[in-house]
Formats: sequence, structure tokens, C-alpha cells
Amino acid sequence: MADVSEQLVAETETWSAVRTRAAVVDGEVTAAAVTEAALVRAGRAGHLNAISVLLAEQARAEATGRDAALAAGETPGPLHGVPVVIKEEIDTAGQVTTFGGDGNSTPAPADAEVVRRLREAGAVILARTTMPEFGAWPFTESVARGITRNPWNPRRTPGGSSGGTAALVAAGVVPVGMGGDGGGSIRIPSAACGLFGLKPQRGRVSTAPHEHLWWALGTAGPLARTVADSALVYDVVRGHTEVDRFRAGEVGSFVEAAAREPGRLRIGWSTAPVTKGVRPDPAHVRAVTETAAVLAELGHDVREVDPGYPDPTLAFVPQFFAGIRSEAAGVEHPERLERRTRATVRLGAWVRPGVREWAIRRGEEVSRRANAVFEQVDVLLTPTVAHRPREVGVLDGVGPLRASLASTPSIAYAALWNVAGNPAASVPTGLGADGLPLAVQLVGPTDGEPVLLSLAAQLERARPWPLLR
Repeated sequence: MADVSEQLVAETETWSAVRTRAAVVDGEVTAAAVTEAALVRAGRAGHLNAISVLLAEQARAEATGRDAALAAGETPGPLHGVPVVIKEEIDTAGQVTTFGGDGNSTPAPADAEVVRRLREAGAVILARTTMPEFGAWPFTESVARGITRNPWNPRRTPGGSSGGTAALVAAGVVPVGMGGDGGGSIRIPSAACGLFGLKPQRGRVSTAPHEHLWWALGTAGPLARTVADSALVYDVVRGHTEVDRFRAGEVGSFVEAAAREPGRLRIGWSTAPVTKGVRPDPAHVRAVTETAAVLAELGHDVREVDPGYPDPTLAFVPQFFAGIRSEAAGVEHPERLERRTRATVRLGAWVRPGVREWAIRRGEEVSRRANAVFEQVDVLLTPTVAHRPREVGVLDGVGPLRASLASTPSIAYAALWNVAGNPAASVPTGLGADGLPLAVQLVGPTDGEPVLLSLAAQLERARPWPLLR
């Protein structure tokens, strides 16, 4: 291990991706030193159990290559020298794509498209991060990896399924990391860990080499401490390939959107959950009403609305089962899957291809009805999740039915927008009385990421949120 000063370890802990890239390109620090500092912090964050594989030697070699390319006069990419982490469901060349379990044993022969684009932009891949097996639950706990903990309070969950990435970003190990969202799995851990997490429009980010991620529900995307960092990474990774089944519409630069004022918007707010029978925590209701007041002070037309939510169950549940079953069918050692996963696969046996395709078509009708609210407003403001972060051990000894019941408050506001395909972001709003982060969700119309980024950046300036645990 190369020498790195405690001062650099501490200083770079607070750096954004934008700041890190500028420092490396301007010669203030080398990519190798930034990477070494991140590796030191990764070692100190071991109690969070957020790393499944630390790619120390590979990261050092990659960072050295970044420095050599800069010295040779090559044009640096937009993420030159920035250390990032990757959720373990995303292929990384030479590493086993585990999906959070032990079902696979052969390393991936090549990077997934998003990882290839990150490397092409100059990023340094530092580690692969923990997740529940196949991302089935909003708690990052598994038999293979154990329990991942929230850096704000290690007795609490960081959420899931991108909880490993969220914990490392919130702990200051890296400024950004890649996750995935099939029912809230970027937004839920972002809310639990105080991060900005945007689920993009369906089809915005390539799922290659795979045709889909949980069929019409899933997408990959970054978790970040700042809106600008999220926008920067999205401008690097977005764009479809011939492999992708789903494709988003054309939009402009996300970085430019995050940098401009949003103008006066019609913003509707509601604390009513999509899922009936779920009661939002009073702290989350206050977060919404207080955010609505801030937005009104910023000059927006803000009013309470009835979103008229359609019931997404018949579109979501078959695709959930189909997603788990398609990933489980592809593993090399199905006998190594968790008992809960095997039970989930059996429970979903009724989801034949015809049922799955019917559910995708049903999702189109859900999308049409859900998007009716955007005839009245430009942005919808809601809680991100219904409950406060749970104590760890939620999944201990429980089967898929009890796990589903425990998960319902986490997805009560989020999963609809996976079915509908709309962009939706979890935006930090400060800390609750329990010392854990608070958040709200901003939902945009189809292909509406630019307005969400502009509005979230305005909120970030008006009410800065804590960047680290």
C-alpha cells in the first residue's frame, strides 16, 4: 500500500465527484493518491459490511493509468480519477456477478455497458457493494453477505436493495456509486442514508449485456451526495444500446439542467400513500409540508393535490416474480440460493411469459392513469418512504410473505413509478429527531429528469443537507 497522509484521507472524504475530478486534472493531487485515500476509508468502514469485494490492486493500477494518461497529454474524461463503487448485480470484468448470493462462481468476461462507460470517462472502480439476494427486499441483508449497516446509526438498516452503495457514499468512502432501482432501490437507501438518488426514466440507462432489469421495472443509476454529482454520472452512463428492450425519449444534458434555475413550477404535494393501509411516519409528513413551504418561498405555485393513484399491484407483482425468476434461472448453482429466494421462485411459478407480458401491458395503463396528475402540476412532491429506517435483522428467519409485509412501507410511495416508468428522486431534507436522515420524493412527468434535477439543485442551495454521517 502506498503512503497517504491522514490529512488527505480526511480532506478527500468530503470531496464531491466534481471537486475530485478538478483536483486531479489541475494537478492538485494524483488519481493514485485519491484512490489510496479511498482505500484507507474503505478499510475503516468495515463495520458497515457494505463491500462484497474490495478491488484494491485493480483500483491502484487503474488510478496509475489515469495519471499516466494525463501526463501524456490525453484529454481527461468527465470522471477522471474519481473512485466509484458498483452494486454486485452489475457485471464487472473479472468479477463474479453474485446478485448478492452464492449462486454464481464464474467471473464476468466483460464490463456491463454502464461500467464500460464509467471507465471510459476516467472513473476508478474501487469495490463491489452488498445487496440482498437478487435485490428482492429493501433491506441489505443476506445469508451470503450478512447485514449491511447504516453509517448514521449502525443499528439501523441503510435500506435496499442498493444499501451497500448507499452506506459507502454516505460514509464518505467514495463520492458516488452505482445502484439499481426496481421498486425503489435507489430512492429507499438514499432516503435512509441522506443521499440524492434519482431513478431515471425507464430505458434511460442501458441494461446491456442484459435486455432488461426486472423487465419494465428496473434501471441502474448512481447514488450521490450532491445533485451535480448525480447529473455528472448520468451524463456519462445514459443512452441505450441495441440490446436494450426499453428506451427513453431524448433529453438534454443533465449537468446543464442541474446548473440552471427551474423557473416557476406548479408543484403538487400529497402524503397519501399509493399502498392502502400504510400510515406515513409523522416525521415524513412534516418533511413534505416543510419542503412545500420552502418551495413556495422560492416562488413556485405549490398546492396540495389528490394524485388519483391507480393500483399498480397487477402490473408490479408479476414483474417482480418474473424478475427474480429470470435472474435465478441464470445462476450456475441454484442449490446455493437462499431458502427464502427458492421459496420466492416457487411462489412465482404462475408467472408464465404470457402473464408477464400482460403485466407489462397493464403497466402501460397504470402509467397513463398515474401521469394524469401532470396535467395539473409540473412536479409531484411526496414522502420517499413511509417509515423510519428499521433496526437491522428485518429478514432474519423470515420467508417471502413476511419479508413482503415488512417491505410494504418502504415501497408504498416508490414502486408505482417503476411501473409507470417516470423519473423520481429522493431528496434529503435534513435529520429527524432520531438523528437519521429525512427525505422527500420528487416525481416528474415522462422524460422529466431535467426539471427534477433543476428543482432538486435549487432545494439543495436553499436548504443544504448534511453530506456525511
